[in-house]
Amino acid sequence: MISRIRERLRFRNVRLSAKLIVTYLLLTVIPMSLLGYVSYVQYTKSIEEQIGEYMPRFLYQANANIEKHVSELEALPDLLFNSDDMIAILRRDPALQSRAEQNRDLFTLNSYMARTYLGGGNPDVLGVFLLSKSRLFESTRLRYSGFGRNEAIAPYRYDVDARDKGKLILPSETGLRFENNAPYVLVMKEILDTDNRRVLGTMFIAVQMTFIDRILRDFETNDRADLWVMNRKGEIVYHTDPEKIGTFDPNVAGYPILSGSFRTNAAGGSARLVSLSESAQLGWVLVHSIPLKDLTERADLVRNVTIFVFVGIVLVTTVLSVLFSLSITRPLKKLSRLMKNAEMGRFQVDHSLQSRDEVGSLARSFNSMITTTRELIQTNYRIEIRQKEAELYALQSQINPHFIYNTLETISMAVEEGESESVVDMVTLLGRMLRFSVGNKSKTVPLAEEIQHVRDYLTIQKFRFEERLAFDIALNVDLEGQTLYSPKFILQPIVENAIKHGLERRGRLGIHIGIGKEISARSGKQDIVFRIRDDGPGIPADRLAELEHELRSESHLAKDSGLGLGNVNARIVLLHGPEYGLQLHSIDGKGTEVIVRIPAIARPVETPRSDREEGE
Repeated sequence: MISRIRERLRFRNVRLSAKLIVTYLLLTVIPMSLLGYVSYVQYTKSIEEQIGEYMPRFLYQANANIEKHVSELEALPDLLFNSDDMIAILRRDPALQSRAEQNRDLFTLNSYMARTYLGGGNPDVLGVFLLSKSRLFESTRLRYSGFGRNEAIAPYRYDVDARDKGKLILPSETGLRFENNAPYVLVMKEILDTDNRRVLGTMFIAVQMTFIDRILRDFETNDRADLWVMNRKGEIVYHTDPEKIGTFDPNVAGYPILSGSFRTNAAGGSARLVSLSESAQLGWVLVHSIPLKDLTERADLVRNVTIFVFVGIVLVTTVLSVLFSLSITRPLKKLSRLMKNAEMGRFQVDHSLQSRDEVGSLARSFNSMITTTRELIQTNYRIEIRQKEAELYALQSQINPHFIYNTLETISMAVEEGESESVVDMVTLLGRMLRFSVGNKSKTVPLAEEIQHVRDYLTIQKFRFEERLAFDIALNVDLEGQTLYSPKFILQPIVENAIKHGLERRGRLGIHIGIGKEISARSGKQDIVFRIRDDGPGIPADRLAELEHELRSESHLAKDSGLGLGNVNARIVLLHGPEYGLQLHSIDGKGTEVIVRIPAIARPVETPRSDREEGE
């Protein structure tokens, strides 16, 4: 009896940690190991079924997006009817026109197609071709070959199917080839004259297949999975591997279905899961193919990691059970202290606890939360900077179409009057201005080019207004000794504003532009100062106060303000800071002076000031 009592006491005296370990092994480790094994087997079997069920749905939605985009492309030829002048050109018989009239019609219609289809909101359009009465009008982004009046388009010249909704032509059906073999598809549609129900011509729009890239961009992230679009004959229109575009799928005849999923064995013997969805509207088939072993790759990784972590937890818990009470209170105190620091806004903290229990999990979650919060703050800051940069690009890249129209009208009048030298000068100046407008992607240009641009602008306006306009440019800066840079388009908008408001109220206008260097009173550095004075009607005091208030605020950034004073001031402030920008001085009835101050910099500015500071 005494021995039994002693034996019980001895059992009771066994450490609790040992009891917990034995209980843990018997009730947790072994059942969880069996459960994990069974779960893994069942999970790998269900993955194939789930992918085979849901993948066709995703492909169906992607097909719907492709059909929608193609429908929008098929409607593009109808934009031609927005211009009565273009329809009039197509109605003319070239046999009754002189060569000059034919060339003028060719230039006019080509220019219209370039503005409407290439310069519009369709970046996928590679080129536009219009065949009408043995004439070929064309406008393309890339050089091409194999496409003309008597080449590959002849079989489609009068296609009844293309009159209403258009028709798609694959590259294999025509000889058209673009530079660098850019993949494309032709959208063909006949232009029908609604007045007399006659066919005016056939339009061909070459569309790059990049729009499918955008639709499927985030569709599949597995590099070993293949996505392609083909027709029912197996010709591949689009493929994630660009080298396979234009080839044929050799297995298309063996596909049991064109909408759904099935398993197939590749040439190497590895099984693949193939999912398809057919587009009834286009006759295209969207295909997704992935090796079956890749479907369970993540499950295998999770299994291995789980086993490793599970074994580690078992070993760690056998040691930590002895110091359970200490290990549970000490990290909780530390975690509480770090949470208070985070509550006060100090996010540069890191809980270094490496345990695998609930406290360790809480600590890792806390670290993840702090990291995510810190990244969100930085991301929001970068988004704000990028938004400012986007606004800067939008403000800088605008161009006033009325100036171009007026200049072309002046050139046209000069041609009619036989002033050939004036025509040559104006065309040269206009070409140089347009080249300056679109040829430099930087936000800053050499100061000499900015001055030359405003001189070209004033010279063209001088041709237009003749004696009503006078101007002079006084340059007090050595542009040959040092290359200085200026924000793009800061002088023309101011001069344009002066001409617009000055000549509306007065018969004559004089403009003087002075350019020089000054020492900044704030920074002590050299600045470039432009002084644009005119003898126009001036600005009333109340209106002047409103303009000055608008220049100092940022509300104009959200408006479509064109290339006015607020635009120039906003771009200068975004690039160089609030100490630079515009100042207005005006006396009602006597004239206006606009002072533009920028820093004297000898290198181009590629990024906004705040974004550059963030990178530094």
